[in-house]
Amino acid sequence: MYFNDVHVMIYVAFGVVGLLIGNILPHINKRLIDHKKVITKDFFKNYVKDFKPHYIHMLLMAIIYMALVYKFGLHSTFIQNLELIKYCLLAPMLLSVAYIDYKEKIIPNRLVLTMAEVGMLLTFIFGLSDINLAMDMLLGMITGTVIFGILTLLGRMVSGKDSMGMGDVKLMAALGLFFGSSNILVVSIMSFLIGAIISIILILSKRRKINEYIPFGPFIVIASFVSIFVPFSTILYVLLKIFTLGMYKV
Repeated sequence: MYFNDVHVMIYVAFGVVGLLIGNILPHINKRLIDHKKVITKDFFKNYVKDFKPHYIHMLLMAIIYMALVYKFGLHSTFIQNLELIKYCLLAPMLLSVAYIDYKEKIIPNRLVLTMAEVGMLLTFIFGLSDINLAMDMLLGMITGTVIFGILTLLGRMVSGKDSMGMGDVKLMAALGLFFGSSNILVVSIMSFLIGAIISIILILSKRRKINEYIPFGPFIVIASFVSIFVPFSTILYVLLKIFTLGMYKV
């Protein structure tokens, strides 16, 4: 049986990998929060010793991995599978960003640096077959840095305090390597829209005070996943509809 030209057993295999990564992710998050190294003998020893299933993380990662296979398919060459590989590597890091920033209101430098290192490696690999694509990925890093860097400075000047942390700026720089210049711009716009909507809901429901800091990382993560799974043209059309109050027509 095939779905989108991919055998069902491939989905099962990716789902199992997602389950495994999802179960180990909370242990990684804890070490990142405690500023400890992740890949150590101590980590695996404690993981086995304190083993217990983390069902929400496992299910979420399994669904994401199977959805990525459906979205990008599975091809015969390594280069053709780079998009799938790229987002399989990015997805667990995005979930870690959302969880840690929501819980601790920080985005660990080690996590963002790992994301940037993976992004640079992928940029080099993409550049071997398409230099223009690699240049766009580097431009995406610059675009993400500039947009959030300017907004952070403006927020500090207007409010007298940090409306966003430097972790958000570093995160957008790293994500720019994965999404390229056009998509990182869309991710930026979507993250602010999502952030505004959710913040208003939280304030109106009195779950947050109007002057209380709300972590921005989860909004960036949501926007990133939307950008991964929804076609660019569809996102652009919706955004144009929103900003033109429905007057935009194709």
